[in-house]
Amino acid sequence: MIFLDHLINGLSLGSIYAIIALGYTMVYGIAKMLNFAHGDVIMVGAYIAFCGLQYWGFPPVLAILVAMVACTILGITIEGLAYRPLRQAASLAVLITAIGVSYLLQNIALMIWGANPKSFPTTFINGSSIRLGQLNISTATIITILANVVIMVGLTLFTSKTKLGKAMRCVSEDRGAAELMGINVNRTISLTFAIGSALAAIAGILLCSSYPILQPTTGSMPGIKAFTAAVFGGIGSIPGAMLGGILLGVIEIFGKAYISTELGDAIVFAVLIIVLLVKPAGLLGKPMREKV
Repeated sequence: MIFLDHLINGLSLGSIYAIIALGYTMVYGIAKMLNFAHGDVIMVGAYIAFCGLQYWGFPPVLAILVAMVACTILGITIEGLAYRPLRQAASLAVLITAIGVSYLLQNIALMIWGANPKSFPTTFINGSSIRLGQLNISTATIITILANVVIMVGLTLFTSKTKLGKAMRCVSEDRGAAELMGINVNRTISLTFAIGSALAAIAGILLCSSYPILQPTTGSMPGIKAFTAAVFGGIGSIPGAMLGGILLGVIEIFGKAYISTELGDAIVFAVLIIVLLVKPAGLLGKPMREKV
């Protein structure tokens, strides 16, 4: 029974990582950029939902929608002001800019909300649970896992069935050819950042519902782990992001439970290194071939 408890907790944590990783993998797959500020967009979304619930008296659904809209606008703004001018620049310049944007968001949050941790409202997701024999599964866990599945299926259908999704795939394959075909590359990349940032808001709310401590650095470590999950599963692959996130969450929970609480994070990154040594493109990633 303890094993099943750990497994369910791992699936819940892994679902949060997977939702965050979907944002990373979409931006990298379409724009070929590593947006390391993504973890701090998670933090902003959680803070806005916190304010909506705690200070503005919003119902939970409205708080989620407001946080998603705010993060969507934030993501588009970051892409337009920080990343678009560097689209032809070296990858190192983009990486340094992303780190700068990350610290900027953290410091803005520090000025607005202060350094003291906030307690995310426990009434956001009903604290009840479902009992299956001797096993109790919390409502937050069920909602988190279901949200992950719904988002993954929705994104897969969006990218494969809709006109905008097909445009994203074209830009991912060959940006120059996409422009010649009449696709607005700037708008497509902005849409990618918008979707990824909206998912970040959802992930931030789910994260703080399960671990209800909110502070300006809340998104830093989950963001790094979610990026690890995206690489683990195969960055650029939507199913890979989900698989990587789930496996990472399960490995982390079992590592902390059965090996060492202090070494839980180290175990996660050690497994990533081993997987990449065996399969450099990730579990579901496709090897990149360069034309010469």
